[in-house]
Amino acid sequence: MKFTELGLDDQIIEAIGYMGFEDATPIQEQAIPLIIQGRDLIACAQTGTGKTAAFILPVLHRIYKDKKPGTKALVVCPTRELALQIEKQIQGFSYFLGINSIAVYGGGGGEDFEQQKKALKTGADIIVATPGKLLSHLNLGYVKFDTVEYFILDESDRMMDMGFRDDIEKIASHLPKKRQTLMFSATMPSKIREMSKELLTDPEQISFAISKPAEGVLQAVYLAHDPQKIALLTKLIADKPAYESILIFTSTKKNVNTIVQGLRRNKFAAEGISSDYDQKQREAVLASFKQKKTRIIVATDVLSRGIDIKDINLVVNFDVPRGAEDYVHRVGRTARAKTTGVAITFVNERDMYNFHQIEQLIETEIMKLPPPPELGEGPTWRVGRKPQGGQGGGGGKKKWGNNKNRKPNNKGGGNKGGGNKGNWNKKKKD
Repeated sequence: MKFTELGLDDQIIEAIGYMGFEDATPIQEQAIPLIIQGRDLIACAQTGTGKTAAFILPVLHRIYKDKKPGTKALVVCPTRELALQIEKQIQGFSYFLGINSIAVYGGGGGEDFEQQKKALKTGADIIVATPGKLLSHLNLGYVKFDTVEYFILDESDRMMDMGFRDDIEKIASHLPKKRQTLMFSATMPSKIREMSKELLTDPEQISFAISKPAEGVLQAVYLAHDPQKIALLTKLIADKPAYESILIFTSTKKNVNTIVQGLRRNKFAAEGISSDYDQKQREAVLASFKQKKTRIIVATDVLSRGIDIKDINLVVNFDVPRGAEDYVHRVGRTARAKTTGVAITFVNERDMYNFHQIEQLIETEIMKLPPPPELGEGPTWRVGRKPQGGQGGGGGKKKWGNNKNRKPNNKGGGNKGGGNKGNWNKKKKD
């Protein structure tokens, strides 16, 4: 369906055209008319499907038509990067409307705080905010949200995972009870449905197939011991000189620095992003990556949701993400907007069970590859019961499968004695 068929104002249609869009995605096609009608909405669609525009466009349409003073819309999202991205899209779509907006987030200096305070006091048309920073302003008493008509929660499941539920409920208590509330999420766990009952009134529901990477993603797994990973990573990057944008995910902030240093030792220019970096550093690194000035970024899951970076050629999971859903979000950074991309995951002995859970979730058996021979033998693919006890340091014996006497080999040399080698040579099932 064309955007021109969705009932949006001509000024918005003109801005959409300037931004190079013509056809609405399925989530946009279904959500935009419902929001224009004033219905509360809970919408679930996987990352990269255009959820942001699905709520921005109809809300801009209604604000422009009403022309009422004061803050009319509040968008709450989990990270500063996503807040900046949403606010940037609002600026683009509202170019011809005279609607103003601001992103409110932590990590900046005194000048940023004063600018946010001024916008909140005078009533910017649209506020896009992270929960913690917005609450800081609300607690100081000068924020007035009595004119807010639209309350939007973006990446709701991620905010629940980050422990923001209480903050969201406090923010909601500062808003008029009579309002339109929209919840957008990539997944729909029970805690999201519970919160929707508290915040939404008789909502419409939209749900698309979730928890599967885009069709254009070629997925592969390398079975590698931890000491092999840096060497394997550098070899993979060296073998792909045509890849201009490479995004490497790791689950810990400490690993970000370790991987960046390892890449630099091997003559690869790389930058890192995590919550340990200040806001100006993060913005500069992200801007350089988007402009193709920086080829490689190493990041925690702060970049796995909602960040729209075009033409990422390769995503590497240096370690298996903690949750199966997080794998989908990480991999979703490539092959966006019907393009293609490659996603590679390094799996060690400890992570085999968790990666098997991911395969069950996405209903795809991903081909397993050994590291190149010069890096030594990798671990053997085994899937059994989840390992018991602590990891790496005397947590008791770990049990794999039904063979209680077989232990995972953590010495970097590959497991002996046969065992199921899995499906290394099987190709990806579509």
